[in-house]
Formats: sequence, structure tokens, C-alpha cells
Amino acid sequence: MPKEIAVYVGENGKTTDLYQQGKVMIYQRMQGRWSVSREKDFSLGENFNIKALRDQMSELVDFLGSCKTFVGLSVTGIPYFALEKSRCSIWEFEGNPVEFLDYILAKEEEEQKETVVQNAVSPPVPVETFSGCYRISIKEIQEKNLGVTSKQALLPFVRQGKFYSLEVLCNHIPPWLENEILVNGMESRTEVIGKNEIKLIITKPCCN
Repeated sequence: MPKEIAVYVGENGKTTDLYQQGKVMIYQRMQGRWSVSREKDFSLGENFNIKALRDQMSELVDFLGSCKTFVGLSVTGIPYFALEKSRCSIWEFEGNPVEFLDYILAKEEEEQKETVVQNAVSPPVPVETFSGCYRISIKEIQEKNLGVTSKQALLPFVRQGKFYSLEVLCNHIPPWLENEILVNGMESRTEVIGKNEIKLIITKPCCN
């Protein structure tokens, strides 16, 4: 199947913020060349009502169809979560699509090959330290090529939500985790323990 990459561009043909007026361009690579297979005018407008945003993003996801790579100047908040939930890989790039399409394609093909190895590796899991309270360190995952990502180690556990508090030791807070905290209405605080060492404590507003 030909590879497709969706790019969100402004009037100048360069990538723009998803909260700005723009157009979604679906690029398709066939016989070594990129061409636009379809396009759609798109705007989230100035109404940042959560339901309205989700409805608009649902329309965008439907338009993307089988295209599972999305590029914009900035993709955050509910739009990021909606695209990720639809299993899109999300990239943030500045410039004209022709400048980075080949780079993204090469990186994605490289990641697909690594996935074969990653599937053979068991990621670390949160350990319960007290009733409903868990702890996990993802520092080693972030600092070494273990064949496992922080998302693989944590996302299933976070989305299950079967915890009251989760303590995450890391060298930086992954953007995907920040979005999960925001979208799911959880609370968090950070403590700087040392150089390249942060403790992120995630809690729910109430204990079920």
C-alpha cells in the first residue's frame, strides 16, 4: 500500500498550529514521488468547548481514514489525544511538507522495524507500595535503548485507572503523559530530586 502522511498547513503552504485556520493535506508517496491525494479545509475556531472540540476532531479523524501519520506545527491538548486515540503517530515540524516528508517516512519505517524487537521485551510495570498507591521508574527506559518506550510501559496502566496515586521517576516528563493527565482530569505535582531526575506524582481528585 502507498504511504500516506497528513499535514496541517496554513495559507502560506507551511505547517501551522492546529488551533489556527488551515487545511489538512493528505500526501501519498508512489513510485518515489509525493503528491496530494485529498485535502480538507479545517478550523477548530475560537470555541474551545470540550464537546465541540471532540466532535470536530472526530470529523477530522474520519477524513484521515487509513492515514495514520499526522504533522502540524503544534498539536496539543484534546486534538493530540483524539489523534493518538485513533492510533495516529503525531509529529511537530515547521516548514514546507516537501522538506520533511521523506524524513518522517524513513523514521516511521525504522520504528516499525524496532517494534519487532520491542514485542519480545517485557516493559517494567508499576509496583504497588500501599493500597491503591503505585510507583514506577522510567529513567532507564528514557536513558538507554531497551527496546521499550515509556508509553508502552505506562499508558495501559494509566488508562485502566485502577490507582489512587502513581509515582513516576523520570529524567523528563513525556508529553503524552502530560496530555493523559489533562484529558482525564487527574492532578499532578513534580519534585526535582537531582540532575536529570524528576519525581512526578499523579493523583485522582477522589478515591473510588
